[in-house]
Parts: sequence; C-alpha cells; structure tokens
Amino acid sequence: MDQYAVFGNPIKQSKSPFIHTLFATQTSQQLVYRAIEPSNEDFKITLRKFFAGEGKGCNVTMPYKEEAFQFAQQLTDRATLAGAVNTLKLTDDNLIIGDNTDGAGLVLDLKNNHIDLADARILLLGAGGAARGVCGPLLAESPKEIVIANRTFSKAETLVSIFKDLGNVGACELDNLSGEFDLIINSTAASLNGEVPAISPLLIRPETAIYDMMYSAQLTPFNAWAKQLGARVTIDGLGMLVGQAAESFAMWRGIKPGAKQVLNELRHNLS
Repeated sequence: MDQYAVFGNPIKQSKSPFIHTLFATQTSQQLVYRAIEPSNEDFKITLRKFFAGEGKGCNVTMPYKEEAFQFAQQLTDRATLAGAVNTLKLTDDNLIIGDNTDGAGLVLDLKNNHIDLADARILLLGAGGAARGVCGPLLAESPKEIVIANRTFSKAETLVSIFKDLGNVGACELDNLSGEFDLIINSTAASLNGEVPAISPLLIRPETAIYDMMYSAQLTPFNAWAKQLGARVTIDGLGMLVGQAAESFAMWRGIKPGAKQVLNELRHNLS
C-alpha cells in the first residue's frame, strides 16, 4: 500500500496523520500516513530510505523545511519563492518534486472565511519562513498592498526584494506602523509564548480582519487581544493547516479533498 508521512522533530503534536487519514476516507483512497521523527543528523538519510521503500510522498515540518528544499530534485515555482519545502512527491519517473503549500492553504482558509483579498491592504507581521511562504500566494490575489513589518527591519526588506516584482509590497519596522489595514496576519510565533507582537492598538479596528497563523482550543493571545480592542473577525491558523494539507494531498493523489468537513472534525477534537 502507498506510504505517506510527515517528517519533523518534535512530531508527536502533529495533526497531519489525523487530517490525511480523514482525507483518504473521504476520497476513497487506499494509503497509509504516519509521523516520522528523525534526528537532525539523520533527516536526509531517513528520507532516502522512505522513498526507496513504499514512500510516495511526505509533508515536512519544522525544523526540516529548508533541508527538504535542498533535498528535492525539482522545485515548483512557489517552493522556489518560499525558499522552503513542506511537501515532497515521488513521480513515476523516480523524480522527487518539492512544493510549498502553506501560502495556498492560507489563501484557501481566508476565502472560506469570506475575506476578500482583492484590492485589500494587508499587514503581515513577521519576516521569517512562515511569512516568506505565504507572500507569493497572497500577492497572486491582487491586494492593493502588503506591508511586511518586523522587529529587525532588514529581514522585512529582504522579503520585499524577493517579492517586489509580484505586486505592491513594502517593509516597515513594528514600532513605526500606522494607517488602516483590511487584514492583519500574524506570522510570528508570539502566541506560542503567550505574547502579542508589539504593534499599536490603534491598528485594530472593528472592520479589520485578524488572522493568527498559530492555533489553539481557545483564542490565541493575539486574537484575544484584538477582540478586546473591538475586532469583529478573528481567525486562527487551524484552517490554514487543513488547507495546506489538502493541497499536498491533491498533489500526491490527483484529487482535491474537502477541507471544511475535516476542519470541523479537527476543531471538535481540539476542543
């Protein structure tokens, strides 16, 4: 039977086996999906053994996305722009293709939550790998502007240099932010530490949609903070997780599973 997996360290918290098992049931696909936790030294060796056996494809999470980028023999355009790979596929010609489905998962979740990206002013907090992974797909939706804000300004400028040819994108320091935005996306890991990015409360308006890439059973710290300031729409990253998984599954099996049903199941289990 075709084997699929998620590689990461640590990996026990991963929801990917649950998600892809539901996708397989939903689409009547016969496959096995499991979690694999290699040591940092053995990641590429473990990957090679996986694909030399019955492995047909895998997801890759922290801290191996950059190594997976180097491991792939061919890259999709969005993986090249992201500088990281979260999905690997073995083709019938024994070629390993690397893709990045994170940005597509974010856009899918935003659309499922009725967030209009066309002509929107978007503030993206953070300039790390998570931000880089979503910039291209966000710009493909033709927003009016994306402002990337980061504590280290040079990192935000680096992202602008990568994506400036794809649309209107600029950089700003966190403490210099001002103006009005239709959507604010937090790509930092602040919520994992119970913290909130150091931005002005004046940026949070009732009509501003708030999106935190982190997720939890309760409101994330960033979403809770924004809601206290009057934001009417707050969304966490669980839907993005399911959306990027659906993109991976479609790449592997040639069939796009429904994300909403699986998201509801996952949300129920999480709570």
